[in-house]
Amino acid sequence: MSEKVGRRGFLLGGAVVGAGALVSACTSNEPAAQPSSPASAPAAAASGGNDQPGQKVTIGFSAPAADHGWIAAIAKNAEATAKQYSDVTFTPVEPTNDINQQISAVESLIQQKVNVLVLLPNDGEQLNQVARRAMDAGIPVVNLDRIFPDKLSYRTWIGGDNYGMGVAAGHYIGAKLKEKGVSNPVIVEIQGIATLPLTQDRSKGFADALKSYGFSVTAKQDAQFTVETGTEVASNLLQAHSKIDALWNHDDDQGVGVLAAIKEAGRNEFFMVGGAGSANAMREIQSGSSVLEATVTYSPTMASSAIKLARLIAQNKGMSDLVENQVPQSITLASETITKENVEQYLPLGFES
Repeated sequence: MSEKVGRRGFLLGGAVVGAGALVSACTSNEPAAQPSSPASAPAAAASGGNDQPGQKVTIGFSAPAADHGWIAAIAKNAEATAKQYSDVTFTPVEPTNDINQQISAVESLIQQKVNVLVLLPNDGEQLNQVARRAMDAGIPVVNLDRIFPDKLSYRTWIGGDNYGMGVAAGHYIGAKLKEKGVSNPVIVEIQGIATLPLTQDRSKGFADALKSYGFSVTAKQDAQFTVETGTEVASNLLQAHSKIDALWNHDDDQGVGVLAAIKEAGRNEFFMVGGAGSANAMREIQSGSSVLEATVTYSPTMASSAIKLARLIAQNKGMSDLVENQVPQSITLASETITKENVEQYLPLGFES
């Protein structure tokens, strides 16, 4: 998400597990054994080294204020992962939604000469220059989620796949409607903030996936990523459509309000897909008695992984599952679909809205 909108959260325990999914097997870059034949594939780096104590590093961290469950979990995950390492000093600055205050906070980290900086900007464009100053000062920046427009302003970017969220939701809905033999379905979409590129990417992915089944969105309306706006928008759409076949809500935080409106209206003729992967959404799915059947992930485990990547970069190490000696320049996390069949696997990673 490359915008200054507070986003969703994650349980502390999920920080450790989720981060491990990406970089748990990272190792030091000791020379691998030479292949016995010129035709052999390159040998992987030796395993088991990177989680052992190494060069001491200080990781600076800055993120927006925790005005949503998702963004609250970003900070929790980052801190929890940093505490796993005896060689890491974690130096967070006060979270804020004020652009100028965040710029000042990052400047203070530059002045402290931290070894590496993990930065989730309120706005990637407006914090681009201060991130560039960090890079010019020799401090690698791990750009988390909301991307800086200038690639010279960050060493590595890690974030979610907004387009992929829409694709995952569209495939779930399209496949289920086809299986049920529904023709000309009424498909409703509740967005976040329509003017944001992240929202537009989600909607485009959704439309593209639906198109492959011969379907399209009947009606869509934007909310504001809050419970209150979720309730209001869902109520309006329910009143406007006496029959709905499927509904995709972009965000599980505002989904609390969407579900409240649905229950208040007594509607259950359709099924619903959520977005982000909150714990309350997973519990609804697990119950088997809700219209909410699935949610597609945009996981704040990315903060845990960002800390792990920052540590490796500061220690001049790479990732053991890759042949290359250095951490990649960008990593896009997949959007996964959570249903009743696999919800128990994901529930420990859910964040509270």
